[in-house]
Amino acid sequence: MCLPSYLLIEKTTPFAICKYTKPLRVKIVIETLKVHETKTKPRSTHLPHSKVPHFPPLYIRIFSNPLHSYIVSFQSTTNNMGTLQAERTTIGWAAKDPSGILSPYTFTLRNTGPDDVYLKVHYCGICHSDLHQIKNDLGMSNYPMVPGHEVVGEVLEVGSNVSRFRVGETVGVGLLVGCCKNCRACNSDIEQYCNKKIWSYNDVYVDGKPTQGGFAETMVVEQKFVVKIPEGMAPEQVAPLLCAGVTVYSPLAHFGLKMSGLRGGILGLGGVGHMGVKIAKALGHHVTVISSSDKKKKEAIEHLGADQYLVSSDATAMQEAADSLDYIIDTVPVGHPLEPYLSLLKLDGKLILMGVINTPLQFVSPMVMLGRKSITGSFVGSIKETEEMLEFWKEKGLSSMIEVVKMDYINKAFERLEKNDVRYRFVVDVKGSKLEE
Repeated sequence: MCLPSYLLIEKTTPFAICKYTKPLRVKIVIETLKVHETKTKPRSTHLPHSKVPHFPPLYIRIFSNPLHSYIVSFQSTTNNMGTLQAERTTIGWAAKDPSGILSPYTFTLRNTGPDDVYLKVHYCGICHSDLHQIKNDLGMSNYPMVPGHEVVGEVLEVGSNVSRFRVGETVGVGLLVGCCKNCRACNSDIEQYCNKKIWSYNDVYVDGKPTQGGFAETMVVEQKFVVKIPEGMAPEQVAPLLCAGVTVYSPLAHFGLKMSGLRGGILGLGGVGHMGVKIAKALGHHVTVISSSDKKKKEAIEHLGADQYLVSSDATAMQEAADSLDYIIDTVPVGHPLEPYLSLLKLDGKLILMGVINTPLQFVSPMVMLGRKSITGSFVGSIKETEEMLEFWKEKGLSSMIEVVKMDYINKAFERLEKNDVRYRFVVDVKGSKLEE
């Protein structure tokens, strides 16, 4: 239990000094002190909403004395992982039900604890997994839900134990905001595989409160899950790297696929797929884009730099490409057959699954047995890999192909994303948007 904290406020000073304007219906107990400090009988009252600052679930005692000052004591009923001052409020855009329609939503943030970074969100990318979450496609959604996990922002405040970040710096936050820190995955710096990881939204934090994502004005994040953004990188360009970029980079690094001269395939040319082409080409790979139609062929070759384009429905072309690839990055987020793509792999080739799919995938076992091929998966990347990937991206002079939108366009952006009508990643300009209704 936290110890009480005291705040002296002159009677002539408005309560707005606390900088919390959204009222919370808390019970206020006022005790009047006489000159000789003998207490009268306490009386309960509810101050007018215009007079009540926004507090977390606290017991608040206000003591009045003849000198027209108030001493306000705070006693928290929960461990809020932060200071004992009143919690902050912020505003974001949230889905309220499985329709997935987002609208303004005001919620509280914990205070900046010793290991926390408080940041103002500038940009946040839109990932296809956000679409799954807001529509409850995986059957695990909780509402109201503020999505967004490709966050770039500015540090406003740091806790007393934070030494890596300074106020005013540009930082990033990805898919995770917590882990157990004790398991094999955490001890190996691959915290994304921790069984007790905490998602940046649609999850419950250690203080028992729901996590909310980056389609909001501000966030509070533990420093372990905040990444440095190299100087000179445009923040809107960085946002999609914090999920899509590291999602591709991590398996290439882990499976020893960073050496030049390899032949790789990118299945699906969306937000993650276009990152795959750029990263693989920067590593010196021969890259084949595999798609269900030829409508993106010109973009893949002329704009992204792919070496070859393969239409999966063209049986002749698929047969000619058999046994030609060292790996395939499969980014398709919906159910699809695996056998046509397994046939493209060389001996010991790897099919690496990255799309979030809520239906079973099937294949016949000889497709993998007769070439010692592997079907595996990979999930985003660690903080360490994210920072390594950002340095790689900057060193190679790469850029994301994005469409920047304001928050009032977000529902239309999700509609277009569902139809695959984006080249190749939406990024929301949160800082430049009007968030309130």
